[in-house]
Amino acid sequence: MPAYSATIRHRTRGDDEVLDLTGELTAIVAESGVATGQVTLMVTGSTAAITTTEFEPGLVERDLSVALEGIAPRDGWYLHEETWGDDNGHSHVRASLIGPSLALPVVEGRIPLGTWQQVVLIDSDTRPRSRTVVVTVVGE
Repeated sequence: MPAYSATIRHRTRGDDEVLDLTGELTAIVAESGVATGQVTLMVTGSTAAITTTEFEPGLVERDLSVALEGIAPRDGWYLHEETWGDDNGHSHVRASLIGPSLALPVVEGRIPLGTWQQVVLIDSDTRPRSRTVVVTVVGE
């Protein structure tokens, strides 16, 4: 089973910034030559996550941030911060809840996303970061 790998890199600002990776991911799947199989992607680091959503610049970003604030508030108490003198305990919790990776099918050489569905990176850290997303496409 042939495998193809690539990376996506972005500079992010943090604070629950949402980046649409769909175009880059679609291009990688096309470059792979895989017609039927699976694409997996994983963001390295423990304060960012990968998921799918309807990407509306500003809107979904705000909605996600408000929802995450209710689950893991910025001003909450985190043992991580007590231990390391850091300010991003909430970032680790938020990223862990969403997850660092995603696996999607490849059908007829493309990812069968819904009309309003995009693949996104969410960076919940408290400061800008350089983010790397590792992508692997396998199949035939």
